[in-house]
This record gives sequence, structure tokens and C-alpha cells, in this order.
Amino acid sequence: MHSHPSFENPPALPHEVVVETLERALRDRSAEGEAAGVLVGTALNDDDAEFVERWCVQVGTRTAPGSPLLGPAGLCLGHTARRFGRLSDDALTLAESLAVRAEEDPTDVDGRAVDGYDDVRSFLHLW
Repeated sequence: MHSHPSFENPPALPHEVVVETLERALRDRSAEGEAAGVLVGTALNDDDAEFVERWCVQVGTRTAPGSPLLGPAGLCLGHTARRFGRLSDDALTLAESLAVRAEEDPTDVDGRAVDGYDDVRSFLHLW
């Protein structure tokens, strides 16, 4: 019997856990790995659109250049657009900015931000 690696999307966590984890990562880069999973789980599974968007924007604007959280922040804005059908002007601007930065310098923002912005444009009909 062959076993295949499986990927499971992270779950949504209680808001207080999300806030504590993301705030810790914004202060301490050693916590960024855990924070990326928490952000993705929130974007994919939390039903509070405003909370999800707020934390995607917080991470995308407060994280240092080159952080491994920037690509997921852009990707999660795409998830948010797909799931809820809307983004604020600030979130739209951030999604585009992260995608541009990823295209210009993948060591600053990884390519997941480009995928996220593609989703934003597709699901919000911004082509």
C-alpha cells in the first residue's frame, strides 16, 4: 500500500487565538511559520468577513519586507474575495501592491501574493 502525502487546510481558530498568534508574529519573526497557518485557516474557514479581512490587511501592512507572511497575506485576500465577494478599498490596494512587489522581487514577497491578486480580480470581476 502506497501512502501519499496529504495536505489539510488549517482550521479556523477562536479569534483571541488568531489575534494573539498574529500579534506575536508581528513582534517576533520566529513565530511567523505558525502565524502563516493561522492566517490561512482563518481566511479559508472563519465566517466573520470583517475579522478575516482586517487581519489579512494587518499582516500585509505591518510585516517587514521579505517576511514569509507577506505572500500568504496576499493569498488570503484572494480567499477572502472568493468567499465573501467583496474587499475594502484598502484591502484591494494592498492585494495589488503585494502582487506587484512579488513580481518585482520574489525575495520580498513570494508568488502566492500574485495568485491571491488573480483571485481578487477574478472573483470581484476587476479584469
